[in-house]
Amino acid sequence: MSTIHWTTGDTQQSARRHSENAAPLPRRTVVADDRMKAGDAYRRACEGTALLWQGDFHNARQLLQAMSRRIDRKTPRPSTSLSESFHLHRRSSSHRARVLGKLLVLLDDDYRLALRRAPDVRQACLEAYGPPKGPMAVSLRELLGVIGAHQWRSKGVDVPALGTRIHPHYGVFAPVRGEYVDLVAHTPLPPAALHSPDTSTAFDLGTGTGVLAAVLARRGINRVAATDISPRALACAGENAHRLAPTDRIEVSGPGLFPEGRADLIVCNPPWLPARPTSPVEQGVHDPDSTMLHGFLTGLSAHLRPGGEGWLVLSDLAERLGLRTRRQLLDAIHAAHLRVVDKIDTKPRHPRSKDVADPLHTARSAEITSLWRLTA
Repeated sequence: MSTIHWTTGDTQQSARRHSENAAPLPRRTVVADDRMKAGDAYRRACEGTALLWQGDFHNARQLLQAMSRRIDRKTPRPSTSLSESFHLHRRSSSHRARVLGKLLVLLDDDYRLALRRAPDVRQACLEAYGPPKGPMAVSLRELLGVIGAHQWRSKGVDVPALGTRIHPHYGVFAPVRGEYVDLVAHTPLPPAALHSPDTSTAFDLGTGTGVLAAVLARRGINRVAATDISPRALACAGENAHRLAPTDRIEVSGPGLFPEGRADLIVCNPPWLPARPTSPVEQGVHDPDSTMLHGFLTGLSAHLRPGGEGWLVLSDLAERLGLRTRRQLLDAIHAAHLRVVDKIDTKPRHPRSKDVADPLHTARSAEITSLWRLTA
């Protein structure tokens, strides 16, 4: 939390400013309303000025869209490689977040949004931010994400492998890409788990919504220990496990990577891109220096029971973007004294793989997601 200051008439006012991506404080804050033109708003935002909106809610959304279109007009220079395309895309996304994040709205001390034609956002904010602690300014872009997350949480995400829905929380990566879930749902279980089904144990590292833990429990694993470093993910996984797991087979714990003890099966679906996340939800996709990947590999042998397997679910998108090589991955597996038993591949089915307008379309359309079966 930090504080912004602005003037209304002759009155100096202030409020706490909350930013999920830890955006720096604006240079100054001015009041904006329905008279604000998109060009003026865009120019001020680029200069570092925050616009505290006090007009109509729907007009604020339209202004945000108009500012976004002005960003889109800035055509990036042609790239010579997929790696350069990725870095240009990240730079453009960062610029977009920085500029659009300057349009702010003020939430009252009960999360009420006192704007004309504003929706009731109290429940959505309570789910995302927890109990209110007084008035708070947030970017309209972030608030729209909070509203969208509330809708996702209420509706849920259909998971065919479970025959039901998973309900993601705000800031927790939703299982919208079913191919990695299907890999875990259909790969044969290791002999160690099959021989002793009544005592079989699995770990789901970086559980997120708990979807893979639920799949393993549905497959007959007697006990599934699910971990994560995110408090939001732990709460989300715990809620989904309580609703989905038969006879409370799933135990959620953390923050941390490995739980105590050993398991017949240890599953890890780490973030696929070795890059710095710029928001909480990006932590499900970006892993600086492949920290979680290496943590899983180096700790796997010490936590496997005899005859057990580690399942690494990983996309080759990082390789196609020049962020990691296959040799580096294999060297890391070898350095951890692990052996590759098998590798099961699947192609992407998500819409972005078919979006030719995506600057990373060439890599996404050829992407392969693999389940690597590893033993000590």
